[in-house]
Amino acid sequence: MPQLRLALNQIDSTVGDLDGNTESILHWTRHSAEQGAHLVAFPEMVLTGYPVEDLALRSSFVEASRAALHTLAERLNAEGLGEVPVVVGYLDRSERARRYGQPAGSPQNAGAVLHRGAVVLTFAKHHLPNYGVFDEFRYFVPGDTLPMVRVHGVDVALAICEDLWQDGGRVPASCSAGAGLLLSINASPYEREKDDTRLDLVRKRAQEAGCTTAYLAMIGGQDELVFDGDSIVVDRDGEVIARAPQFAEGCVLLDLDLPAADPGAVPEGVVDDGLRIDHVTLSADPLPRYEPELAGGEAERLGDDEEIYTALVVGLRAYVAKNGFRSVLIGLSGGIDSSLVAAIACDAVGAQNVYGVAMPSRYSSEHSIDDAAELARRTGLNFRTVPIAPMFDAYMGSLGLTGLAEENLQSRLRGTMLMAISNQEGHIVLAPGNKSELACGYSTLYGDSVGAYGPIKDVYKTSVFRLSNWRNRAAEERGQTPPIPENSITKPPSAELRPGQVDTDSLPDYDVLDRILELYVDRDQGRTEIVAAGYDDALVTRILRMVDTAEYKRRQYPPGTKISAKGFGKDRRLPITNRWREHV
Repeated sequence: MPQLRLALNQIDSTVGDLDGNTESILHWTRHSAEQGAHLVAFPEMVLTGYPVEDLALRSSFVEASRAALHTLAERLNAEGLGEVPVVVGYLDRSERARRYGQPAGSPQNAGAVLHRGAVVLTFAKHHLPNYGVFDEFRYFVPGDTLPMVRVHGVDVALAICEDLWQDGGRVPASCSAGAGLLLSINASPYEREKDDTRLDLVRKRAQEAGCTTAYLAMIGGQDELVFDGDSIVVDRDGEVIARAPQFAEGCVLLDLDLPAADPGAVPEGVVDDGLRIDHVTLSADPLPRYEPELAGGEAERLGDDEEIYTALVVGLRAYVAKNGFRSVLIGLSGGIDSSLVAAIACDAVGAQNVYGVAMPSRYSSEHSIDDAAELARRTGLNFRTVPIAPMFDAYMGSLGLTGLAEENLQSRLRGTMLMAISNQEGHIVLAPGNKSELACGYSTLYGDSVGAYGPIKDVYKTSVFRLSNWRNRAAEERGQTPPIPENSITKPPSAELRPGQVDTDSLPDYDVLDRILELYVDRDQGRTEIVAAGYDDALVTRILRMVDTAEYKRRQYPPGTKISAKGFGKDRRLPITNRWREHV
């Protein structure tokens, strides 16, 4: 059987940074070639970054992507890397009118094979996802080929992400065409527990394709999305050959024994789903036999809490760095939400680049001020205290506010102060709201909702407690000081906007609340189904009413790291003006 050393480079890229992404591809191709790779691959749309959203509709950007692809091919050759075939994802356009009525020139989510200074094969994603955060039917037209490239006597079929997630198409077509290897390049966003789903999928598709299957994934962060790597290679029976680390940039190299292609013929014709085989031969003869050195292996898996926490760190770090900031600003209340956000921020950008401000009011308890200061001491972040009492008194003297207006004024004064410091000192403000609060409308517009990013926006309150405890345990296991004060975790949650206020004054226990919210928000179950699951009818009705009436607030909340299958924002899209009520 022919041998092939495959290099899967799970790397980060930034939307629109064609020059920076090109340099990264060159770097990792050079690394792969130095390690003796015979075929080098990079993730989906790595050249342009992913997702490009409405940039796909801008012809200037599409043409820049196409030009950058050819420039990359020429540079690879000029730097002595042209003999190694490189598979890279980019943004292209169709050369002719396609089905669904799209005209010639419509954009495509595409891949290319670069060899000897030229683009020798291009192909477009066949299956286009149109669910969750994906809007690919809005932008792209599908590809109608089965791309195959013969490398050292092995026929390699190529696919892009959703081509594996949907039945039909390139997977059975690869089997019909007799491929020895199916290589899929992907930009699959992270979701909680998605790693097991992904593994099961790759195993199933390898068996259907009847050949070794390599699933190459992107890492890093783009806006609300996090990419976790976790590239996988399995044999034709679905047995794992190699599995890459999570959330780590790097190159997976492995030696594969693969079936030989028929030296007397090349696959041609039309196969499954009407896909036309587009075959290019780069090297027909197998390599001389060599002693395999890289047999694969599986990287150690992260535990569930560590995985989520790492995703939050990676998402925040990418957002801060890619948007040109160096430091972050957080309002520290001594509560668990702002404490967890501060811990994540210190891990993401370094404590020296984290600035915390305590803004006590007449209702702030001594322990809240002390807990905020203790958090700063434990983490080493920059800390100051600026009381809001003088400003609050001035407003009250002018307006005479009472009740909820008085309570929300305190939050808005804090928000104004944070934005003023941000403008003055150049920090990016982090909003500390969690998913439970956003669901129920427990955030004050232009108050605690101010900021450019919400690191725990997609984290339910029960998970906030769990992640805080995990982070402290992880520190203890490393012989470090736990970053979050125990009192911040154990004391009853409160916004401290009036004497003796706690969250349970108006919300049920978070264990109950979060379970109901998960059914309603994440699983789209209605009132009848939730009550049938054993929850009190009156309580369910009240919670659903709060969720429905808070949609206008959520639309104005900053973006934040997505870790669930149904985050607020791109995933869950409801009209603000909406008279349909599950609770009626």
